Amino acid sequence: MKKLRIIQIMLLMVLGAGANAQQIPQHSQFMFNDFLVNPAITGTKDYFQAISNNRYKWIGVVDAPRTYVLSVYGPHRSKNMGFGGYIFNDVTGPTTRSGINLSYGYQFQLTSDIKLSLGLAAGLLQYKIDATKIDFHDPEVVIGDNMYTDYLPDGNAGVYMYGSNYFFGIAGNQLFNNRVKLDGSRSDSQMQLKTHLNVIGGYRFPISDAFAIEPSVQLKYILSTSIYQAELNARFIYDEDIWAGISYRHDDAVSVLVGYEILDQIFIGYSYDISTTKLIDYSTGTHELMIGAKFNKLKQDSE
Repeated sequence: MKKLRIIQIMLLMVLGAGANAQQIPQHSQFMFNDFLVNPAITGTKDYFQAISNNRYKWIGVVDAPRTYVLSVYGPHRSKNMGFGGYIFNDVTGPTTRSGINLSYGYQFQLTSDIKLSLGLAAGLLQYKIDATKIDFHDPEVVIGDNMYTDYLPDGNAGVYMYGSNYFFGIAGNQLFNNRVKLDGSRSDSQMQLKTHLNVIGGYRFPISDAFAIEPSVQLKYILSTSIYQAELNARFIYDEDIWAGISYRHDDAVSVLVGYEILDQIFIGYSYDISTTKLIDYSTGTHELMIGAKFNKLKQDSE
């Protein structure tokens, strides 16, 4: 019984616990890769995009979460659909959440400047606890040298409306509400993967030929709970190549972000989060690095 209870405690580390327990990894630069939470974004750009996101949370805290994501998505040559996918690895001490996700999006032209996209995604999740990395400094607590692993199917769906200067989307993640099984039990409700509702929106305001400001918002809510989180962001853009911004994540952190795009092909972004909770007494902050590339741009129709 003690062994099972220890495994459940470790599992809560990777599922999330606390007042704002989000089971899906968050990214401060979400506006550049919102495809990760909304499959309807698949195919909405006229080029393919590959992005690597690397997030290091709570620097200074032992075994703090680290998240690595590699995504690729883009349009079909028919110009009204797209395909994509991503792989990820989310590590917190001896616990790991990793997986693969494939998505499909279909776009409808509503007006000359408004498009609607519908998207579906399916994937496979792996939850793992490496007992060899656990040391309780207590000879009476022994859980062995085992690797506890479970594999689960995953599904996401989304809607996305966009135009030349704005975007708005709603997506549901972890739609299957599966229960994670480690060491033989699916009975503990705290081990359930709950459906997350994710809402994103933004508008770009041109200030001059070279400058623009783009405020955006992300709202996250876990269904059947009282857990929610809101994030507000403002990004200042110069000549489409250089940007800087600031964001506030409710009951979590304030972030600053900067980025640069080279020759309309390679882009690099960095963000730094400063905690607004008691974590600030133990951590020097959270770092996130994004590196991306654009390629295979669709040719415009000839007149």
